[in-house]
Amino acid sequence: MAELLHRLGTFAARRAWAVVIAWIALLALAGGGFALGFKGLSSSFDIPGTASGEVIAELEDTLPDFSGASGTVVFTTDDGAALTDAQREEISALVATAGDLPDVSDVIDPFDAEQELADQRAEVESGRAQLDDARAQTDAGRAQLEAGRAQLEDAQAQLDAGRAQLEAGRAQAQGQGLPTGQLDAQLAQLDAQQAQLDAGLAELDAQQAQLEDGEATLAEQEAQLERGAELLSYADGIRVVSEDGATALVSVSFTEPRLELPESSKQAVMDHFTAEPIDGVEVSFSTDISQGVPQILGVGEAVGVAIAGIVLVVVLGSLLAAAFPIVTALTGVAIGALATLSFSGVVQMASVTPILGVMLGLAVGIDYSLFILYRHRRQLLQGAEVVESIGLANGTAGNAVVFAGTTVIVALLALNVTGIPFLGLMGTAGAASVLIAVLIAVTLTPALLGLAGRRVLGRRARARLARAASAEAGSSRQRPRGRAVQPMSTVRAVTTTLLAVVLLLVVAIPAMSMRLGLPDGGSEAEDSPAYRAYTATEEAFGEGLNGPLLVTASLPEGLDDPAVQDAQLAVARELAAQEDVVAVAPVAIAEDSSLAAFQVVPAEGPNSASTERLVRDLRSLPPVDGDIDLGVAGQAAINIDISEGLADVLPLYLAVVVGLSFLIMVMVFRSILVPLLATGGFVLSLFATFGAVTAVFQWGWLGDLFGIHNPGPILSFLPVILVGILFGLAMDYQLFLATGMREAYVHGASARLAVAQGFRAGRTVVIAAALIMISVFGGFVTSESVIIKSMGFGLALGVLLDAIVVRMLLVPAVMHLLGRSAWWLPRWLDRIIPNVDVEGAALERRHPPHAAV
Repeated sequence: MAELLHRLGTFAARRAWAVVIAWIALLALAGGGFALGFKGLSSSFDIPGTASGEVIAELEDTLPDFSGASGTVVFTTDDGAALTDAQREEISALVATAGDLPDVSDVIDPFDAEQELADQRAEVESGRAQLDDARAQTDAGRAQLEAGRAQLEDAQAQLDAGRAQLEAGRAQAQGQGLPTGQLDAQLAQLDAQQAQLDAGLAELDAQQAQLEDGEATLAEQEAQLERGAELLSYADGIRVVSEDGATALVSVSFTEPRLELPESSKQAVMDHFTAEPIDGVEVSFSTDISQGVPQILGVGEAVGVAIAGIVLVVVLGSLLAAAFPIVTALTGVAIGALATLSFSGVVQMASVTPILGVMLGLAVGIDYSLFILYRHRRQLLQGAEVVESIGLANGTAGNAVVFAGTTVIVALLALNVTGIPFLGLMGTAGAASVLIAVLIAVTLTPALLGLAGRRVLGRRARARLARAASAEAGSSRQRPRGRAVQPMSTVRAVTTTLLAVVLLLVVAIPAMSMRLGLPDGGSEAEDSPAYRAYTATEEAFGEGLNGPLLVTASLPEGLDDPAVQDAQLAVARELAAQEDVVAVAPVAIAEDSSLAAFQVVPAEGPNSASTERLVRDLRSLPPVDGDIDLGVAGQAAINIDISEGLADVLPLYLAVVVGLSFLIMVMVFRSILVPLLATGGFVLSLFATFGAVTAVFQWGWLGDLFGIHNPGPILSFLPVILVGILFGLAMDYQLFLATGMREAYVHGASARLAVAQGFRAGRTVVIAAALIMISVFGGFVTSESVIIKSMGFGLALGVLLDAIVVRMLLVPAVMHLLGRSAWWLPRWLDRIIPNVDVEGAALERRHPPHAAV
């Protein structure tokens, strides 16, 4: 590899313009691909196969109107007074014309909704009054019926008494032989009266049956009314117009799911409701509508690059030389970002996908070019010929760059083992950016150095070389750089080790309470529409309405309408009985009555611990009434699913990344303990980074300094991203420091002296590289997007802790204590692993740096 890179660097230096034109052509090709293939980015995240995803899929099949994305438009008066009739009419007019917007399925007028709710409550009261009147009439009818039955019973008693007398008289007459005709006539008259009496009784029985049927109907109607009233009572906490009348919520439903909803459709909604401002009314939008693709580059990022430029000028001593790493990095970033975005029409791409590539492309692009340029500059100062020096720098430092880039690429590509599409795509895009940065470093950097010649040294250095080039070169060759270096003392090594470990452990303490989630409107910039909508909704309606849950209930087959209502009521009772539930409202039921949907308003926002606990409690409930299974969706549920999915794959991902990189380091360093030390130091710095991120973004420490006005959970996929990127970068610094130590050890220095010599040889470029990365990553902390801000902060702090505390303090100290055992490798393993000459010692023997002077 070293010899190949030497030839490549020599070729690029001699055919500089051809190489430059080739990269310009690639940039143009990437730009053309972007123009043809860019189809927009998504601001949403999802993990397939989650519990909330299954609920959404069920809704798509059964209640498609509720499976699409939805958002809220918030109207608030400037002075806090109630909305006037004119303002209400203007809002209603906007709502009425919003239904024709692209991908919009329904827009609910808040004033109509409030009136409908009020009408429903009035209907309940009116129904109760009507039922009371009907029951009073029924009671009166029953009283009359009872009175009539009493009269008939009295008449029956009199009739029975008369019949008894006549029967007695007839029997007596027959016994005396007297005629009975008159008595028979009287008995016949009594039979006629009996028939009339029986008819009256039958009529009374019919009236009683009718009355009982009416009472049963009244009881059923009363039960149905009470069920409806009870269901309505659970929704008392849900409003769309505030009690003071100053705030109104317009609900917008889309036909497309949130992951497939184009940004243009969201923008169309915002444009529609802001095109004609309403006097005295401010309009804002929930994150479901207003959260678009964040700005990738801004002032902060430019300042970070400028600081990196200052570091380069200090290290290289030349404006021209300092410009080369920045030019090559920007070229690589442009090609990587444009090429990545070109595939947005083929695969669904999250908005943070190109951002990760930009972050890494800038940071490693500058660093990798710096490593080669720094080696070339040192060789020129020793009197080497330009082209040969470029080739040698490319074969030595460039070889290390290739291996360093490989560790980063392995760590990023390993994101695909998580099985999470958007993370795998982020890792692939980031790996592509790093690969481009490596290719540019070993081709375009040598080409630019070839064009610059000795001007990369600066005027003073060139003048000094012109006066005494050969003498200075000879002096350089005769004076080994490490001769004046002395190993650190053992006491210093022990003290440094203890202090570094204690510092990292203390900083890592907050990580024990880390909570994961996705940002909500309260985390956005204070002047953003999403933050205004979030705070206005919280103040007017309560925090829970910013993240209501959608609960589905699978109903048994064959239920009639009353049974369906009973099932809805049973579910609503169960939901309302849960702690931290403010309101429950049935929102829909399938045509075949197989699925019912409910809106559940929690007491706090979607990222709160109580809402997270509520989601878990709801999912752990047994089937309602033994046969009604519940499902939970909504922002809080999606956050939990994504966080749990990422937490589940993190151990596997860490094992893959560390395992593969460990094998690479064993080949590079031909040691077991050095890779173990490198990995252990990384784990310490990683958890310290987690702790600092938790303290700032979750606890709010130094929040004002970093623009964190509303602390909340840590971005759910940030730990995985930090593991991948920081491990790759940590191994970069380990590689550039430890290879120098190994080189000195192999060339005969004692183990402890080799540590000091290798540290002295690599400290300047490693510190410069770390400062550059910290500057570039730190520039992203100024972003208004909390996603970009947290990623920039975590990466910048992670590089600071790992490069300075671990690589510059802990690793040299521990290696000093290990002594010769640091380079121990079993003989059987030494025989089977390939000999990877990362430092290019063999190449230097074949191509001495001063041979062409």
